[in-house]
Amino acid sequence: MVSYIDEHREDHGVEPICAVLPIAPSTYFAHKARQAHPELLPARVRRDAVLREDIKRIWEDNFKVYGARKVWRQAQREGIAPMNCGWRT
Repeated sequence: MVSYIDEHREDHGVEPICAVLPIAPSTYFAHKARQAHPELLPARVRRDAVLREDIKRIWEDNFKVYGARKVWRQAQREGIAPMNCGWRT
């Protein structure tokens, strides 16, 4: 939706487009601000980006057969994912 708004905002404006689409103008502007300034991303999103790389590496190192539990355990062994990161045992 954001890309659609970007394409048509010059012709119609953000607010009128958002009135038709199921998106609030504040959501659109918050998304654009986060694109321009990644430091505005929530801490969870930044942490997930780092963990995503480690998860993918562990999964690929184990022939892409490890499930979530084994990936989590390997990450624990490597000291990557702290206990309070939201992963369950």
